Amino acid sequence: MTGSTPALFTADDYRARLERAGRAAADAGLAGLLVAPGPDLVWLTGYAPTAITERLTLLVLVPGRDPVLVVPTLEAADAGHAPGAPALTLRDWTDGTDPYAVAAALLDGPGCFGVSDNAWAMHLLGLQRTLPGISCTALTEALPMLRAVKDAAELELVAAAGAAADAAFEDIRTVRFGGRRESEVAADLAGLLRAHGHEVVDFTIVASGPNGADPHHEAGDRIIEDGDMVVLDFGGLRGGYGSDTSRTVHVGEPTDEERRVHDTVREAQEAGFRAVRPGVPCQEVDRAARAVIEKAGYGAYFIHRTGHGIGVTTHEPPYMIEGERQPLVPGMCFSVEPGIYLPGRFGVRIEDIVTVTEEGGRRLNDTVRELVVVE
Repeated sequence: MTGSTPALFTADDYRARLERAGRAAADAGLAGLLVAPGPDLVWLTGYAPTAITERLTLLVLVPGRDPVLVVPTLEAADAGHAPGAPALTLRDWTDGTDPYAVAAALLDGPGCFGVSDNAWAMHLLGLQRTLPGISCTALTEALPMLRAVKDAAELELVAAAGAAADAAFEDIRTVRFGGRRESEVAADLAGLLRAHGHEVVDFTIVASGPNGADPHHEAGDRIIEDGDMVVLDFGGLRGGYGSDTSRTVHVGEPTDEERRVHDTVREAQEAGFRAVRPGVPCQEVDRAARAVIEKAGYGAYFIHRTGHGIGVTTHEPPYMIEGERQPLVPGMCFSVEPGIYLPGRFGVRIEDIVTVTEEGGRRLNDTVRELVVVE
């Protein structure tokens, strides 16, 4: 990683995000936010340290005060070049001094702070030793929707990442599958994602035959055979925003049962997509997709949630799962990805990223959802 993300957003964009985060913290009754290096810091400031080490880097955001980024002195120059730096005050500390005292002096004292999920325990414990009255809650629990609603510029980036993943699928379906290792096809897929503009490849699942019944199968040395179903699930970051799509292909002609299972998943995916509209609770997307699979008799073999949010990471809130009552809001982006997994035999998954519009939903993946036959 470089010291900052590409200059896709201006200092004013980051200033607006910081103000929005401060208001959200106050509305949630939090004393403030403590944001360590990771996706939240990138989204709020554009800053990604070249290395995440034991030295404290922490954004301190207290409602009603200017945001302050506490950084080691040796990294202050890089932080100062981040696109969001003009919206911040930088406070550096040198080796041999107490960084927790620097950070604690910026807080109003006792209170509950929202902390980014990937903050190191040693840093939180150090801060609590210095200021014993503070308590902490995970940011995704306290403010799960902070990054969930994308603005127009963010939507363009998510859509571009989806289009690039689609282009990779169109290319991969033309290569030979039969007689090759899963890992070889996965390497092809990773190369195609990069060729179509991805800076980061997060995953390239290639799960053939019985391996397809494992939703998070790691591509391995299994030789793909004629007659195999092959689940492809792949994505990463392009322009700082995520892609994630799944299609299931078949080597040679499928059996009637394989077509039936694939058709069921395709119908479930369509039902989940059709349930998307503003104001509908997230769980309704899961219910709609799951009902199709249960009616077909495969309910016990749909073993994961229907979807997850996507943005500066490939998995983030909101989640399309029973019990999630958060209403859908225009600008949210998430996956709709039902599947059926028959142990020891094969699996099928079909996944699109969908964004909520004022009228309903819009797919950000548009490759064919019918069963594709490959060689």
